[in-house]
Amino acid sequence: MNTRIAAIAELERRIGHSFADRALLERALTHGSVSKGSAKIGNNERLEFLGDRVLNLAVAEQLMRLRPEASEGALSKLMNQLVNYRACADAARRAGLRDALRVDASATKIGARDNERVLGDACEALIAALYLDAGFDAARAFILAFWADLLDHLDAPTKDPKTMLQEWAMARGLPLPDYRVIRQDGSAHEPVFTIEVGLPGLEPMTAVAGSKREAERLAADAMLTRHAGPEIEKSVL
Repeated sequence: MNTRIAAIAELERRIGHSFADRALLERALTHGSVSKGSAKIGNNERLEFLGDRVLNLAVAEQLMRLRPEASEGALSKLMNQLVNYRACADAARRAGLRDALRVDASATKIGARDNERVLGDACEALIAALYLDAGFDAARAFILAFWADLLDHLDAPTKDPKTMLQEWAMARGLPLPDYRVIRQDGSAHEPVFTIEVGLPGLEPMTAVAGSKREAERLAADAMLTRHAGPEIEKSVL
């Protein structure tokens, strides 16, 4: 079986939905790089627009249920914690979207499949596809399943991993973490940065993302996972 066909089958298995409209699913899984210069090939950009709105509605509805006494301001803060490209990218990975994506070969070479923005956008497109293929209940079921951990830990600390790594290092008499750009790919419109973070005596860690800030955040989180272990309470991604 073709590798991508197998990945799509695995995606449908994980999300618990087999698409009636196969063309709709294919469009949701097609990155914009594939259709550049050709209006005939559909991509997931318009679906991403719709999926963002469906995601916001489903999460807002769930927050109203979970926090019946919360103020509008408190709900807005929780909304920002739950609806962002990092949460979408994490859901995309766990759903198996990475290998199911249709991405141009040149974009694949520079790490598009691991780009947080690309994965987050694809997740929103998939949500829209579920909504169009089977209605709001199907889209909401996906969201509640793949946002379950975040919804279960709404009160968990959300301190940025870079701050947490800095505090962890200082508590052990180490200097500030050193972040270095070790590679930059992509275009000015869609850059891809590989960042390495180092501390004396510790194995350096690297991460790839579409911005320096996000790559640094991911690298810091990786170093905390590798070296701090259970000592430190991780941020919710």
